[in-house]
Amino acid sequence: MNSKGATGPLASASAEADDITASIALARMILAKKVNDLVAGRGLTQMAAAELLGMPQSKISAIQNYKLKGISLERLMQALAALGQHVQIADKPSGAKRKARVYVVT
Repeated sequence: MNSKGATGPLASASAEADDITASIALARMILAKKVNDLVAGRGLTQMAAAELLGMPQSKISAIQNYKLKGISLERLMQALAALGQHVQIADKPSGAKRKARVYVVT
């Protein structure tokens, strides 16, 4: 039985979903760090960054403080593109020995 009370195949599926959710959260953190590094490297204020990235200053503040609830991977990728970065998405089979996951390669 897992922490959600499921057993058997349901427990396995629930644990897998938890792993993927955690890997997505980690991917968002990594992308946020890259955005923060680029913004800081340009010496942008939060207001200047907000204008450049097309989002409210409050979202820039949230990203800079790693409060990423409500900030999607898509939005972070759009921010990176606005900062002149190429963003590439690739998929491949996870194979029998590795669990499926989401990760960022920088």
